[in-house]
Amino acid sequence: MGKFGFISLIVAVLAVLFGERIINLRKRTLASRELEQNHLPNCVPLKNLDHGSEDITILGNGLAFISTGLKYPGLPSSDVTGKIYYLNLQDPRIKPVELRMPWNFDLESFNPHGISLYTDPSDNAVYLFVVSHPEHKSQVELFKFVEDDFSLVHLKTIKHELLYSVNDIVAVGVESFYATNDHYFSHELLKGLVEPILAQPWGNVVYYSPQDVKVVSEGFYFANGINISPDKRHVYVVDLFDHNVHVLERKEDNGLASVKSVSVGSLCDNVEVDSESGDLWLGCHPNAWKAFMFDPKDPPGSEVIRIKNIHSDQPVVTQVYADDGHVIMGSSVAAPYEGKLLIGSVFHKALCCDLQ
Repeated sequence: MGKFGFISLIVAVLAVLFGERIINLRKRTLASRELEQNHLPNCVPLKNLDHGSEDITILGNGLAFISTGLKYPGLPSSDVTGKIYYLNLQDPRIKPVELRMPWNFDLESFNPHGISLYTDPSDNAVYLFVVSHPEHKSQVELFKFVEDDFSLVHLKTIKHELLYSVNDIVAVGVESFYATNDHYFSHELLKGLVEPILAQPWGNVVYYSPQDVKVVSEGFYFANGINISPDKRHVYVVDLFDHNVHVLERKEDNGLASVKSVSVGSLCDNVEVDSESGDLWLGCHPNAWKAFMFDPKDPPGSEVIRIKNIHSDQPVVTQVYADDGHVIMGSSVAAPYEGKLLIGSVFHKALCCDLQ
């Protein structure tokens, strides 16, 4: 075989490998899936949230916190500055209001992603943890919530070499949390193009406290949403590209041990946990290929999935809501509260629906 013949062979082999990887990526993103509409009654768009509502979490008193304005590689975004809103679900007006941010906080680079709340049992003080990506980096902003004037006091910025591609976070103390790294690489080209094509289980979960920082679970194709059971004994991690939710048991040293995984049949994003029933609620992407290849004429759809009895031998996985993208595109979170359901999205709008 001559030199040019050898080069042609190499090119042909690479083309075959690349084609196989693209086919694999299309399978993982459920590119061929068509969605049947499954709407809830009385769904209304929330005002002020036209540029995403990537994560939503709710306090026991019905006060919801919403992150908006996320700029994420490969997905549509706006030039609007990232913000945190609150919404009182016990107020019949149901109107999100922007939280007052500290004057000494860099709002221009604020790029909020996953969020988590922690209530200190010693004094009932509420702390808000926000994953942010200034200049495509990853860090965690820690705030204290002041309910008297609905403002945030910035306490500290947390950076660490193990927190290199953080997606979501669940707080377990005033300064401690578990966080998911959704990618292995930090360079945007490698994250956005090479890594999805390679599709390797390189995602992980990190435990952080001022005294101890360590990887506590790994082997995820895309470690995304993370949350904790009401009794604080188990952590739930959503693997977006593997279409499942992992149940992990917490150890005394804050390590995590795998218990099982539950298939959800969709590319699920964030996970919220009902504090009463323990049910898991997931905002999902029924066909993520449409999100990556965004076409407003054929928009990415939205799906909400509920998991009951996840610790039993037969968890019940149910589709609660589905839309083809003409009402809400790219749902990322679903948060229930007393018969209502908030559905957020990565870059589109947010809905408030009646569950009953």
